Amino acid sequence: MSCGTNASATEIKILGSNPVRTLLEEIAPLFERSSANKVTLGFGTSPQVSKRMQDGEPADLVVVTPEAIDDLIKQGKILAGSRVQIARSLMGVAVRAGAPHPDISTPAALKAALLAARSVTFSDPATGASSGVHTMRIFERLGITEQMKPKFKLGDGTTSGRLVASGEAEIAIWQISAMKPVVGIEIIGLLPPEFQHTTFLSAGIGAASKQTDAARDFIRFLAAPEAAAVIRSKGLEPG
Repeated sequence: MSCGTNASATEIKILGSNPVRTLLEEIAPLFERSSANKVTLGFGTSPQVSKRMQDGEPADLVVVTPEAIDDLIKQGKILAGSRVQIARSLMGVAVRAGAPHPDISTPAALKAALLAARSVTFSDPATGASSGVHTMRIFERLGITEQMKPKFKLGDGTTSGRLVASGEAEIAIWQISAMKPVVGIEIIGLLPPEFQHTTFLSAGIGAASKQTDAARDFIRFLAAPEAAAVIRSKGLEPG
């Protein structure tokens, strides 16, 4: 991969949502070696990252949902015109490594698998995580919300996979990119198309950034064709 380089090394701070955590953790060192710049990273759900920006936490670059970027642009926290879509994240289902793989290929099969499960974990909708909000909508559309509530083991955007790996939860419904790096679980497939939820992820430059050139270099680095293999390796789709 290649990108523009600065005459002298600078440090940029990037805040990202959980679905791009492992991507940014791998891309940042590559960017550092390519540009001689330094990168510091921070993570949370898109609403959590937005609140940190609203509360005045400085960031040179933010990688969250396009809706969150647009809200931050309206609030003067992100530079207008700097938003670039970088990846898409799909949702799937995982079980503990070695456990049977229930059929989730159709809405009816997914309903049966959920009703048969002793427990299910997903991101707590109260955190604003889009995957958690969407999972609750799935239960509602299947007409099983009340049956499922006693089985809930709510995560915080980082713990759902570990709850399955430890055996505290039988099934995880989560973004593939968030589950892929978790040791001790197996992703059994994507949600049925009728219940799929795509999270688009975009980058935007902090309005107060003093390192806008380096931030733009990082965006170009992410958008380069050579980055596609890294993006896909993290369970995301480029663009």
